[in-house]
This record gives sequence, C-alpha cells and structure tokens, in this order.
Amino acid sequence: MEIIAPASALTPCILDDDPAQGETLAAMVEELGYASILTSDPEEALKCVRYGRSRLLLADPGIHGCEFIDRALRTDPGVHVIVMSRAYTLDSALEAIRRGATDFLPKPIERSRLKRTLDEAAALYDQRRRVRALEEQLLKDLEFHGIVGKSPAMLEVFDFARKIARHYANVLLTGATGTGKELVARAIHQISPVSSQRLVVCNCSAMVDTLLESQLFGHVRGAFTGATDTRPGLFEYANGGTVFLDEVGETSLAMQAKLLRVIQNREIQRVGSPEVKQILVRLIAATNRDLRAEALGGRFREDLFYRLSSIQIRIPSLCERLEDIPLLVQFFLKKYNDAYGKKIRGLTRRAQAVLLQHSWPGNVRELENVISTACITATGDFIDLADLPEHLQHRRQHTPQGDQWRPLSLDEVRKVHIQRVLDMCQGNRLRAAHILGIGRTSLYRYLKRDEHDGDPPANDGVAIA
Repeated sequence: MEIIAPASALTPCILDDDPAQGETLAAMVEELGYASILTSDPEEALKCVRYGRSRLLLADPGIHGCEFIDRALRTDPGVHVIVMSRAYTLDSALEAIRRGATDFLPKPIERSRLKRTLDEAAALYDQRRRVRALEEQLLKDLEFHGIVGKSPAMLEVFDFARKIARHYANVLLTGATGTGKELVARAIHQISPVSSQRLVVCNCSAMVDTLLESQLFGHVRGAFTGATDTRPGLFEYANGGTVFLDEVGETSLAMQAKLLRVIQNREIQRVGSPEVKQILVRLIAATNRDLRAEALGGRFREDLFYRLSSIQIRIPSLCERLEDIPLLVQFFLKKYNDAYGKKIRGLTRRAQAVLLQHSWPGNVRELENVISTACITATGDFIDLADLPEHLQHRRQHTPQGDQWRPLSLDEVRKVHIQRVLDMCQGNRLRAAHILGIGRTSLYRYLKRDEHDGDPPANDGVAIA
C-alpha cells in the first residue's frame, strides 16, 4: 500500500559535493512532489536544520559521515538524516542507522526507493506535527487552575478538590515539600463561592511566634517595641475569604491554641487589644509532617488536628506520578520559553530518560527548577544532557538506597520492589497496590507467598494516612 503524505510538509535539504549529481537529485526530488534546498556545504545544511528550514537531510557527507550525523542530531534530535554514498556496505549502513540515520541509500539513487523513503519520512513528520498539536490541546484540557496532571492520583486530587470547594469548610493539605500544596489551596479558593474575596498566604515556619501572631491577628499601636501604628492581621484582611497557613505543623502549642479559637469561635483579638472581633474565613492548612503522630507525641494539639483534618487531601509525591513528568516538562517549557524569550521545542531522548529515572526528592518544585535552569543554559532548540544539573548528568549506576547492582531472579526483583513501594507508602497497602498497578488482593497474595518463603511479614499499615 502506498503511503500518501502531504509533500509540502517536508522540504528535503540535499547535501552533495558533486554539483552535477546534486542537480540531478534535486530534479528527481521535485518530480516526486517535494520542494528542495541544494547545497554543497555541510555547514549550510546544518544551518537549514538549525533555523527550521528543513527537517530532512539527503546527505553525502563523504568520509565524515558519522561525524555529520552526530552534528545534525545534536542540532535537532528530530531531524531525518538519509545518508547517500557510492561506498555502500552492510556494515556502513548499519553503523549509520546506529548513529541515528533514518536510512542509507546507495548511489546511484533508485527513484522508487527514494520515493518510498521520502513519503515515509513525510508521513512520520506530519504525524509528529499532529501529535504535537494534540499534546498542546491535552495540556490545556489537563490543566486544573495552574496544576497539570493526568495520573490517577492527581485526577483524584482534582476531583476531590472540586467537590469540597463549593462547601465553606476547613481543609488540611498533606504531602512532601514541593508537591504543590499551595497551588491546590489556590485552586480550591478559585472555584469556591468566595472566589471574588481575598486569599492570603502565610508561611508559619518563616516567623517567630510574636511576629506570626502579629501577622495573623494584627496589633494596636504600642503593643510591642516597633508597633508605631495599628494594623489589621491577615484573618481580618481576608474576612469573607480564605486564609492559607503553610507549614502549620511548625507552629508552637501556644499559637495552636489561638488558631483553635479562630476555628471554634470565629473570633480574633489584635495583639495588645482587649477587643474581640468576629470574622468568617475559610482556613486551608498545609503540612509536610504527620500531624497524627505529632499529636500523639504531644507536639501538636489533638483538638486542633481533628478540627483541621475533617477534610484532608493528600498531594502525591512526584515519584508516585511519574507518568505526569512529560506533561509537566511541556508545561514548564512553555512557561519559561515565555519568561526568557526562548523557543526551546523539547528535550533530547537521553535527557528525557534521565528525568524519568531520577527519584525527585524535591518533587515538582525540583523538576521546575531543573527545567527553568536548563532553559537559561540551553543554546539549541532542544535541552540536552549537558544542560541539566551536574548531579543528573552523572547519575550513579546503583539503586537509591546505595545497594550495588547484582543479578536477581524475577521473583527476587518483585519482592524487593514491592517492599520498597510499601516502605515509601509507610506500610499503607491500599496506596502501595495503587502505585504497583495491582489489586489489593493480589498484593496480599504476593506478601503471603513471600512470608511463607521466609521473609518477615510486612506492616499492614491500612490505618496510616
């Protein structure tokens, strides 16, 4: 079956140091329905690729064939390089393809072979263009008020946030640092009935108690040294709207008592004032700590924990939603292309592979910093390995736990992987089964089999949040 491709989708650049042969080939290409660019200068051919004038090279680079292929693919990893040569051997053809060439055509060029090669490349190019347009549309569809994600874990967060946003209740957001808790808080406010009112943000870990109390509740003139005027606090300022308290687990027990009063009685007192003011705010709190454990240890008020956690949303870490990385990369590329005036089209395959293999301890914030920096340092149209931070360029070839690689049977690999996922989920089997992509019953069956094989029983952990 003949492949029908839009000829205008691709403009081949013909590189041949023999002008007569180049003219003959250009005439043949145009007879096949493709406009072409003819040159005898390798640098000129690479410029055509660099500036987007051509995405297909028909090249006879002579003795520098492999070097030319490498340079062309560094310029644009998506370019099609079709090598032409009279010195055709099977080994030379395979070496060119291993280097990244699309095809190797022996000279003199057969018209039928050239047509098939050009049509296949044009069809693939057009397919990639359509996929890119669909990805851009998908990015718009999967953006939830500044947050992007298509993984089941994130779609569940979006769905739950939509449900609770319409009800004016307090919310506790939990999750590791850098997972995007503030973005979720902003999204909840934006789709709530009070979206037209103020949203204020306070980082509880950034201030000592006295300053935090003044920031939240306000103060009157002369209440303390430096209080030269009377100022309202954030609760007063956001009256009728939303207050987001980040790192609420870092507050002292005394401050927690004051926060509890705000939730229970809906009233505040400015520092240094006996006057009680009534307020109505939605409180969204966030923490990277296990507040249940903190409460059991006496470091967090139990009554405040239960008041805050009546509605609780856990934001998954990036290692739990690896399928979101390509979407996030595309989102951050668009953001920082606009910010820095760049036109970076994507990442090379080896750079993509490194990002997917990284453990991302800093979560989405770390990924954003990596893409932001790479957009600054990248000189080409694609971010390559050299544009990534040094620790990603030189990844150690062993596991995150530092174990040296050793050959394992498939059963051992399965056992080790399941145990590590359980450890990451703090023993929560429901969450572990979700990440592993298996049912809870299947996970129990595997664990029971491993226990019979002599392994210690895993912590059930079902009650762990």
